[in-house]
Amino acid sequence: MRKIFGTIALIFLTAAAPALAQPGFQTEASHAVIMDYETGEVLFNHNGDEAMPPASMSKMMTVLMVLEALEAGSLSLDDELPVSVHAWRTGGAASGSSTMFLEVNSRARVEDLLHGVIIQSGNDACIVLAEAIGGSESAFADMMTDRAHELGLTSASFANATGWPDPGQMISARDLAELARILIRDHPDYYGLWSEREFTYNGIRQYNRNPLLGVFSGADGLKTGHTEDSGYGLVGSAERDGERRIIVFNGMPSNADRATEAERMMRAALSDYGVYHLFSDGDAVDHRAEVFMGEADSIGLQVQGDVTAGLHRRSRRDLRVTVNYDGPLVAPIAAGDVVGTLRVEAPDYETHEYPLVATEDVARKGLMGRIGAALAHMIRG
Repeated sequence: MRKIFGTIALIFLTAAAPALAQPGFQTEASHAVIMDYETGEVLFNHNGDEAMPPASMSKMMTVLMVLEALEAGSLSLDDELPVSVHAWRTGGAASGSSTMFLEVNSRARVEDLLHGVIIQSGNDACIVLAEAIGGSESAFADMMTDRAHELGLTSASFANATGWPDPGQMISARDLAELARILIRDHPDYYGLWSEREFTYNGIRQYNRNPLLGVFSGADGLKTGHTEDSGYGLVGSAERDGERRIIVFNGMPSNADRATEAERMMRAALSDYGVYHLFSDGDAVDHRAEVFMGEADSIGLQVQGDVTAGLHRRSRRDLRVTVNYDGPLVAPIAAGDVVGTLRVEAPDYETHEYPLVATEDVARKGLMGRIGAALAHMIRG
């Protein structure tokens, strides 16, 4: 059977679009993703599906596990948890790493520990929470991995609760962006913690390391990360005029470079990229599929699921939407049968395909009709 291609004109997208003169956003980060929060569309992807060491950005998964325990009732904000020797030695003042400065053999409230993880990036706070939920940090890390996979974050593997360098601590930029989206969408009551600028514990004031906060209007999260292996990275989110974008990047050479890139990427995310609605679930497309051996010669097609395209505004002019099916379709066909795909393509855009279903039933011709159709088909070649 031959492949049928029908191009759908999208004049409403191309009328005022500028010519595509150069590629969209570019970055010196080793890994980067820009995601639209509302749709989950990836607007920009640079090695974004490649697993990378996330450093402290993996603390987002630690926080998610804590929030789910709170909502399940197995933990409460007022619970006071013990600070073990392991938590103090591995993540406390003695470790020389990011710390909340918890004292060994003391106890700390879960609410304070959450602040310590989110604002201060305290490794000791992460371990205390991990031990309370999982029994040990390693067991908690296994729980993190299992839960991430349940959520569809298939690139994720965790060896600890902190992001400390380990060959088993890996996740892609795309999955970090999706993790941020989950935290924002599913835990709105706690999301405000990510934008708090400072937190004081045991008389020690520490400041949120997110370079977007207080600098980029609308920025309200989420997490920085840095190790020698990963470089400097960020998961950031900001909302303007009802649109929210999530950015993830890693591998910048310095703290100053991270701050510069964070602002540059977020500005591009909100100014240079758009999400364009093409079809709603059930919309008919402007193309009918040819039918063979049917009581009707053609059949209508409709989209299954909403169809959007998130792309650089320069790429709108070159957006191409095609109907694809192996045709002619052979009767009988039932309304609702998947008979083809709608393909959306554009420069610097990940090609997407959506199912197309038949809009009506087409019965098979009777015997004489089938004979006539076969003869006509032979004559036409």
